[in-house]
Amino acid sequence: MKGMGDMLRQAQMMQRKMQQMQQDLANRQVEATAGGGMVTVKATGSQEIISVTIDKAVVDPADVEMLQDLVLAAVNDALKKARELQQSEMAGITGGLNIPGLF
Repeated sequence: MKGMGDMLRQAQMMQRKMQQMQQDLANRQVEATAGGGMVTVKATGSQEIISVTIDKAVVDPADVEMLQDLVLAAVNDALKKARELQQSEMAGITGGLNIPGLF
């Protein structure tokens, strides 16, 4: 029975660490750019887009598709960086074990 109690305490400790990590990730930011810095997207470590900055030079009414592509590329890159940050932080808690359903 002692082993079961130890396992339960470890699980509770891991849960507290994960909750703290999620709060920390919400306060951390990643940044991605596209078009040589013409479009910049910032996201939190919890994968929330918090800002999109577009240089006026890239705004061309005759070529809206290019602007859309740049925004899409920057957003996808920012979200990828946020996921990588999450995975890196999670590896520190789980010891590198990939536990399905956590992130």
